[in-house]
Amino acid sequence: MAKITLSKLRHSYLSTPKSDSDYALKEIDLDWTDGGAYALLGPSGCGKSTLLNIISGLLVPSEGQILFDGKDVTALPPDQRNIAQVFQFPVIYDTMTVYDNLAFPLRNRGRDEATVHKRVMAIAEMLEVTGMLDQKAAGLSPDNKQKISMGRGLVREDVNVVMFDEPLTVIDPHLKWKLRSKLKELHQRVKATMIYVTHDQTEALTFADQVVVMQLGEVVQIGTPVELFERPAHTFVGHFIGSPGMNILPCVVQHGAALFAGQQIALEGPIQGAANGQTEIGVRPEFVSLAGHGLPATVTKVSDIGRHTVVECEAGGHRINAITDGAAPEKGSAVHLAFRQDMTRLYVDGWLATSPAADEQGAA
Repeated sequence: MAKITLSKLRHSYLSTPKSDSDYALKEIDLDWTDGGAYALLGPSGCGKSTLLNIISGLLVPSEGQILFDGKDVTALPPDQRNIAQVFQFPVIYDTMTVYDNLAFPLRNRGRDEATVHKRVMAIAEMLEVTGMLDQKAAGLSPDNKQKISMGRGLVREDVNVVMFDEPLTVIDPHLKWKLRSKLKELHQRVKATMIYVTHDQTEALTFADQVVVMQLGEVVQIGTPVELFERPAHTFVGHFIGSPGMNILPCVVQHGAALFAGQQIALEGPIQGAANGQTEIGVRPEFVSLAGHGLPATVTKVSDIGRHTVVECEAGGHRINAITDGAAPEKGSAVHLAFRQDMTRLYVDGWLATSPAADEQGAA
């Protein structure tokens, strides 16, 4: 296991990049502590796979360094980095038994059979596959094949990091939650440094202690699932995480106040710096309520999704979603929307531009 440091990392697939737009990865500085559970989250094309390939040694970055426990491994090939990888499609040998599949990474490194047996049995017990150790891998279900693939990554005790590249993509939806839970349990038991790459927010937020959200080759926020949900540092994070995502409303800033549709919207706290640029209000649907006062709006759609109801409204020519657990108004109803002040933020050119009120900072 290792602490992983990415220092001033940039990468371009062009031989002579001339501007930021030529880089698949913008400058990245990250520290991942030894034994942590991390996720790289973002849409297709955001740079997740490029970053994963750089960490694993399949790509040499255009600029910057990769360090494992302070040792520069930037120029080292994959086989000298002690990394285990689990891919979208299970990498196992169909003609081998489950036992031999799990044993292969250890035997390949010359471990004695007593050590091999001890590790295989320990991992098999964790994965709950002890009863199928004598079966040929070809006959396994897709989810069990992926379990074995995970086990091959975890069976070695000398790995610096275990990396999962969209490991649940080919798994049936009703089985994904089982494997997500199993993976979280495995991390808690083996305490290996794990990096999970995905475009699925549910997978990232349920697995990771810290999530790295990426967009267009740039890290836009690093934080716990709660931090990403409650305090998005960028409108992209607010939109990408949550279902439905954060309401993003264009506004005008005058004398330190934000105005939407001609009405002042109370913000969490003071605006930081000059609000020069594109100004927007961000508030999640969970913090918008139907009230007897507030912003006048018209209900355009009501969606009962079981746990609660999403009420889609129109105000000032823009859509605003509210989530309610109570009775929902009918489509076409005139309502008023109240925004929870401590969860209502201002963004300038996409970036968070307000700080919490002084009393909240003191309480924190």
